[in-house]
Amino acid sequence: MPDGFTVVVDRDACIGSGTCVSYAPKSFTQGDDDAKAMFLDPPGDTYELIKEVVQACPMGALSLVDKE
Repeated sequence: MPDGFTVVVDRDACIGSGTCVSYAPKSFTQGDDDAKAMFLDPPGDTYELIKEVVQACPMGALSLVDKE
């Protein structure tokens, strides 16, 4: 993941489908009580894979954003 970027999860939009965890289990988890996506920072997957995951989210609940 390039420095200065992170993934923001819109937890209101997330339905807990698990797509992100299936695609990138080193960077996403559903480990809270709501079983909704959580981004692990620093991520363990490549930036390219994380971009694919953001695009694959069925609810559009993931966004790549600049940390600043």
